[in-house]
Amino acid sequence: MSVVGVDFGTLKTTISVARRGGVDVIVNEVSNRSTPSMVAFGPKSRYIGETAKTQEISNLKNTVSNLKRLAGRKFQDPEIEIEKQFIAADLVEAANGDVGVKVKYRGQDEVFSATQLMAMYLTKIKETAAKELKLTVSDIVLSVPAWFTDPQRRSLMDATEIAGLKLLRLMNDTTAAALGWSLRTNSNRVLPEAGETPARVAFIDIGHSTYTVSIIAFDKSGMTVLSTAFDRHFGGRNIDKALIDHFAGVFQEKYKIDIYSNRKAYFRVAVAAEKLKKVLSANTQAPINVENVMNEVDASGMLTREELEELIAPLLERVNAPLEQALAEAGLTKDDIEAIELIGGSTRVPSIKERIAEFFGKPLSYTLNQDEAIAIGCGFGCAMLSPVFRTRDFAVHDIISYPIEFTWEQSPEVPNEATSMVVFKKNNPVPSTKILTFHRKEPFDLEAKYAEPEHLPGKMSPWIGKFSVKGVQPNEENDFMVCKIKARVNLFGVLNVESGYYVEEVEVEEEVEDDAAAPAAEGMDIDNAEEPKPKATRKVKKQVKKGELPVVAGTASIDEAQREAWANREREMANEDKLVSETENAKNQLEEYIYSCRSKLYGEWEEITTEAERENLSKTLSEAEDWLYDEGDDTTKARYQLREEELRFIFQPLQQKYNDKKNPKPKNEEDPNVMRM
Repeated sequence: MSVVGVDFGTLKTTISVARRGGVDVIVNEVSNRSTPSMVAFGPKSRYIGETAKTQEISNLKNTVSNLKRLAGRKFQDPEIEIEKQFIAADLVEAANGDVGVKVKYRGQDEVFSATQLMAMYLTKIKETAAKELKLTVSDIVLSVPAWFTDPQRRSLMDATEIAGLKLLRLMNDTTAAALGWSLRTNSNRVLPEAGETPARVAFIDIGHSTYTVSIIAFDKSGMTVLSTAFDRHFGGRNIDKALIDHFAGVFQEKYKIDIYSNRKAYFRVAVAAEKLKKVLSANTQAPINVENVMNEVDASGMLTREELEELIAPLLERVNAPLEQALAEAGLTKDDIEAIELIGGSTRVPSIKERIAEFFGKPLSYTLNQDEAIAIGCGFGCAMLSPVFRTRDFAVHDIISYPIEFTWEQSPEVPNEATSMVVFKKNNPVPSTKILTFHRKEPFDLEAKYAEPEHLPGKMSPWIGKFSVKGVQPNEENDFMVCKIKARVNLFGVLNVESGYYVEEVEVEEEVEDDAAAPAAEGMDIDNAEEPKPKATRKVKKQVKKGELPVVAGTASIDEAQREAWANREREMANEDKLVSETENAKNQLEEYIYSCRSKLYGEWEEITTEAERENLSKTLSEAEDWLYDEGDDTTKARYQLREEELRFIFQPLQQKYNDKKNPKPKNEEDPNVMRM
């Protein structure tokens, strides 16, 4: 059984696996330690990961990036307009008002939902891990931004199930990094004992699109997230956008071209801007060069680090806000923070590092690999939850980012009853369970929603789910049934009303402790051999569980029928991709065999063939080559294989004849195929 952790990033994804020696990051098919988070569609198959990135510019309208930013979103959400700046494909309204993408796939216009797109990508991640492990991949732990809401998390959960994966936990990015940090820390230093003042560490993650700060307390028993703050539109892509806008003006003035009017030109400049940003992190000045940006113009320019800092000044002014919020919610001061750990590619920008160091007034720490820390933590988290591995006991206590309240209709027989309650407050521990008590004579409904919708990402609906409690009826005395409803925020950070039951008050007898015996008078003997007196009891009323109450849930998760339909479609597309890949391999193998035979025909085989034979064999190869580039340019895998078998039937005897001549058998060696009489 496999144990896999996945840092599913906006720009790229990193995969880790737990092995006996620890947790390792694995490489993909081109030996890269991360894979572009991208899905594209072509006339024959899909392109996912590295292959999608390779053809991005030539197939922009059918290439989808920033997949995670679409999770759980409605098309009418104003933040979809922001995402359109970073996604070349056409965003459209899909089923149920969700955001989808319109692409041309196998010659047909199709619309795929964000959940389907993520499932496609996770299928590729599963295949990459399986190839490395040489095992079927099932159990995974997946990273997720701390600010993701219930619908967004459920969208990821549905995607993993469609991809044929068993999700053990959704782990917040900074929580995963902190778990990885605890692994390294235990080998380098001693954490405080449980009950002592914990070590408090700030984890700052600035990736491609999000800036997150978490204050986390550690001791030997585990880690507790004290607070998390974030800026959802602060990251590498925002710096890239500032560079693109700058050079759009430069190229407009210098070359009289408008990159905003040409989608390919825009994304060509975007690729160059990202490279420029990385160079400026280590150098004070760097050039930008974009070949054939548009209208056959090769554009170029220069930028200094100081100029870059001026361009992103509005962004830099927002660095302190999440830091201040995280400290305030944790109830700590800067002096209480023992270390400041930086992760994420954008923490390499010098001006960002300088501002963070200045805020805390102490050196920054780089204990973790900035690009792989989250994946390592997810891998360890998966090992902790998997029955395959035995890991040290180490508790991980996360928190929710938004308060959750329940609402219900007032019972007509309870006129003063409240109709809402905040059940899970902000920063409530995760996982967490609450028992809600209701007095009812008939079935009733509960609705869960976020209590502070103004703090949600974008204009997302605060609605989380509706839960219908069935089987409620008056008790034997025609009085209220006392209903107990169990609400739980689980390891995925999503809310479920898992079960309900009803209780009744019954009288039970319980023992009463005897009063201490009176001290004996001085000089009086006590006979200890007397029979013990029966213990005193008293009758008390207690609530006793009498039966279950079915709960029917309606949430943002897709229904079972839709999930199964999408899973079947995903399997079909994956099989089509596999067939296309195998067909292309068969074609390449045939072409390679033709070239190999031609090379040998006028090379090593010359001494075993006559000129007339070579002429006839060369003609045979030319006919096969003509077929390959004409009629056989687009045919089936079976036809390529048949054509190769036909050629091998002709040319393999030549190879055998050549081998026999070069390595003749000794004269005294008997032929094993000749029967001795």
